[in-house]
Amino acid sequence: MEFVISYDLRAPDFGTPAREIYAATLDQCEWADALGFDAVGLGEHHASDDGYLPSPIPMAGAIGGRTKRILIRPNVLLAPLYEPVKLAEDLAVLQYICDGRLEVVIGAGYVPFEFQMFGKRREDRKALYMNAFEVLRKAWSGEEFDYEGRRVRVRPIPDPPPRLLLGGTHKAVARRAAKIADGFYPPAGENWRIYREACLELGKPDPGESFKALGPIYTHVTNDPDGDWAKIAPHAKHVVESYSKWTVEAYGRAAGPFAGGVDTDDLRASGSYLCLRPEEAIEMIEGLGRDRTFILTPLLGGLDPALSWAGLRLFEDRVWPHVKHLQD
Repeated sequence: MEFVISYDLRAPDFGTPAREIYAATLDQCEWADALGFDAVGLGEHHASDDGYLPSPIPMAGAIGGRTKRILIRPNVLLAPLYEPVKLAEDLAVLQYICDGRLEVVIGAGYVPFEFQMFGKRREDRKALYMNAFEVLRKAWSGEEFDYEGRRVRVRPIPDPPPRLLLGGTHKAVARRAAKIADGFYPPAGENWRIYREACLELGKPDPGESFKALGPIYTHVTNDPDGDWAKIAPHAKHVVESYSKWTVEAYGRAAGPFAGGVDTDDLRASGSYLCLRPEEAIEMIEGLGRDRTFILTPLLGGLDPALSWAGLRLFEDRVWPHVKHLQD
């Protein structure tokens, strides 16, 4: 099992101010590192009213400076929005800050406003991220190369280069990942079989029979599930409504299980947002099994850090001793 702590740094008006969210994130990443978690995940979106993290690279650098062993994983980094030569430099420096602990999941992006904001076309996103992969590989080889009529040489050379994964769910993305990436990152394990077959056909190492699919989006450990859920529900609702809004902008309709609107009772009943007593959390995590990923998103939607920390401390004292053996 992989244990991940994840952040998007949202700070909606009704929640905790951004300054406190950023400070709490760094403290909690340090806590997760010391406890023994495997990875920190960081999202990326732009122009969000709630301040959703637009710059995962500097945030990853700050986390790298506060931690010693945990993998730092921007997930996803929207490579189509970046100038690829500068991206190669920034990720090379970040890899040194993180002492080789950087793993980048590259995504295509989907929100139209974000593309126009950076002078890009959403229709070009496939070509843009494939170009980014090519430029990053050339840049980190240490050799000078030509790019769009310019001579380019990137220093420092990252040692080792960060692993580049391709995020997505579609069959074509799975096949593409086998060709151009160091791995495939489908959140629920979508089309992993196709990715594996493509890797073997290309003579690449066998990536294994399955991807460690993600468990519930949010888990909070508490001795008062109903009381804490009443505090958490507005934040969970805000997050789901935000994603629904983006899918409407991108596809003309809301997508996902709450496309018809978000009711907090339904949200809790969905199994994606959990408030559990310690013994229930142990049972749930053990039920996921070794071939899954368990995620903590402790500052969900700008949640009060004090409530967040209460859940983390209870997890540390009452849950972690009983589940850490599930790590590979």
